Amino acid sequence: MPRFDLMRFGAALAIAGAVLGVPAWGAPARVVSLNVCTDQLAHLLAAPGQLISVSALAHDPRSSAYADALADIPANGGGAEEVVLLEPDLILAGTFTTRATVEMLEGLGHEVALFPPVTSLSQVTEHMARMGALLGREDAARNLIAAFEAGLDRTPPLPDGPRTLLYYPMGSTAGRGTLADALMEAAGLTNIAAEMGLSYGTLQLEQAVLAAPDLILTPAPYARPTRATDLPGHPALRAVAPLRRIEAGAAWSCETPALLQAIADLRALAEDAR
Repeated sequence: MPRFDLMRFGAALAIAGAVLGVPAWGAPARVVSLNVCTDQLAHLLAAPGQLISVSALAHDPRSSAYADALADIPANGGGAEEVVLLEPDLILAGTFTTRATVEMLEGLGHEVALFPPVTSLSQVTEHMARMGALLGREDAARNLIAAFEAGLDRTPPLPDGPRTLLYYPMGSTAGRGTLADALMEAAGLTNIAAEMGLSYGTLQLEQAVLAAPDLILTPAPYARPTRATDLPGHPALRAVAPLRRIEAGAAWSCETPALLQAIADLRALAEDAR
């Protein structure tokens, strides 16, 4: 009778798992996500059937760049009782996910992995690598990172890009230490809010005009008229620089390859404004 070789048996299982796409030994088989960003990143890296539940926002195209692909994965309401009944091996959450829920799940002995919001493109690849390790999908993570970095190389920053004001409703803006600023930098735009030393803040109309931007970017107005969106479209601003509407939604929010589309869109707007 041939001798049973445990090492060869283990290697064969690992190869079979890689071919079939199932979690490797020691990898969590039942993963629940409570955050729209971990929903999407886990979806991109998980083996078939490994991600069993996502947040309700995962199915909303305004919040999730992969809403269609995630439509068949059941959504949870984020309550601890509901999550426990799913019998997860791993729970994914954001650092701003309801603390009471996270603390209760941790107190019950569940493994909860917390992901902070990303504020730089280097953090994007760090989160991809971390998620791959948590799911036992390191090879998939390496491939995702390589594709993301290749995408960045294909869309280099625009040389001498315009000084740009990112102007949200009520005059709010995003500067240093924000993902929006990282996307603008990657596209070659100079962020006026970052020049001013702001992170998140508000610029009065007079400040915005005196900043003398070359380009003003603002989200599309709400479906119904509202004073919140009046300021970015003020005639005084329009007299200073061209105003361009942007879709600063799902593609701008999370550590996924959808960020590449946001960068490409920003670069195209900058080129058009020249």
